[in-house]
Amino acid sequence: MPDKIRLGVISFAHGHVSAYCRVIADFADAEVVAAWDDDAERGQAAAAEFGLEWQPRLDQLLARADIDAVFVASPTNQHAAHVIAAAEAGKDVLLQKPMALTLGDCDAIIEVIKRTGAKFSLCYQMRCDPVNMKMKALADSGAVGKIAVVRRRHAIPMLLNKEWAAPGNWHIDPVQNMGMFMDDASHAADWFYWMLGRPLSVMAEIDNIVTDAAPDDNGVAIYRFAKGEIGILFNSSTQLAAEATTEIYGDAGTIQQNYGDLPASLLPAEGSALKLFRAGAEDWERFDFPIVPQRARIEAVPRPLVDYLKGEGPPLATAEEGRVCIEMILGAYRSAREGRRVVFSA
Repeated sequence: MPDKIRLGVISFAHGHVSAYCRVIADFADAEVVAAWDDDAERGQAAAAEFGLEWQPRLDQLLARADIDAVFVASPTNQHAAHVIAAAEAGKDVLLQKPMALTLGDCDAIIEVIKRTGAKFSLCYQMRCDPVNMKMKALADSGAVGKIAVVRRRHAIPMLLNKEWAAPGNWHIDPVQNMGMFMDDASHAADWFYWMLGRPLSVMAEIDNIVTDAAPDDNGVAIYRFAKGEIGILFNSSTQLAAEATTEIYGDAGTIQQNYGDLPASLLPAEGSALKLFRAGAEDWERFDFPIVPQRARIEAVPRPLVDYLKGEGPPLATAEEGRVCIEMILGAYRSAREGRRVVFSA
């Protein structure tokens, strides 16, 4: 591998890639060098902001010998086409969530990654959050015994922002992004899969409750997992403030995470970001994690991705894992639409 990983950007549609560019600018072992965007005005503005070479055509970007890998941050319905083009051009791929809108597109991504041998990772920020990593270690070690119920909230207030929710934003377009549960609950779905494995079934309610700008604004999915655990995924795009993000209840204890999503980062925070109660104890065991804003979780993504491209660490999430996440989200939509439990195929 070269001493410095050189990256390109395919689309600035998803805002997280701008944070990645800002962070990587301070890396000694990586550099973002060029960009393309089907929205030339958006792409040229971002390229100028980050000092990147602007490429007016995607094939020009992918033909550059000085680019090792690309961030794909286009609207979700374009992910498969852009991943395929990049992998077939010999580039490694870092894909913004969610992986795709259909299992067919997920399968196409998996096929091209296998066929070309390209490195691939999804950019799921929950897996590189130190608090989430500690929760997983505690749960895996049996700190709370047999897990009965896990509740995870992943929420934003964006549909209450009239400017963000105005027509023309691809995030709220049903063709480009399906719905807000697909767009944002995929973070929590990936977290559940990472923590508990592949679910067996789901029951869900997903709908517009207080807004009508997007196809949906709030949703709750109840997953059952292989050891019987119940996972409650609560996703809201209309939540103004909150605190408790995650609760893990077992027969030997409880884990609670606070301040772990955007609404929990909007107001001054007090107390512990993570605490554990063990059976027989008289008080919580509190862990010394700083309370960080949501942007810090996003800014933590590039480091493990660059390490992965250098061969110094694993991907954040593989293409096969990304497909499970999309199956979980599509199953929830189907359950809400049909009013019944959806059982996942083996």
